[in-house]
Amino acid sequence: MSDKFEHKPGRGSLFKNDRREKETQPEYKGSMKDPEGREMWVSAWVEESKYGKYFSLSVQYKDEVDKKGMQQARQAAEPAQGGFIDEDLPFAPAGKGEFA
Repeated sequence: MSDKFEHKPGRGSLFKNDRREKETQPEYKGSMKDPEGREMWVSAWVEESKYGKYFSLSVQYKDEVDKKGMQQARQAAEPAQGGFIDEDLPFAPAGKGEFA
């Protein structure tokens, strides 16, 4: 038996975000499963209107967030493809392993 809790499809949980440092960060965070069982992240902010307080929500599929993060990490790790070298600078590469 696993110690990991799993939501049933269509259900989720939110918890107070104790690490919140900026207004743009969610006040509550959690996870859920959509009706088909696909896992999602849930973020919530407490908002107020003339009708009273309410939660503003944002949901994202976990696998898409992971995929985006990996793509961004790969792009950041790739070497620049031209346009970054200014040959007028005294420290810019002049050729194969040479510097001006």
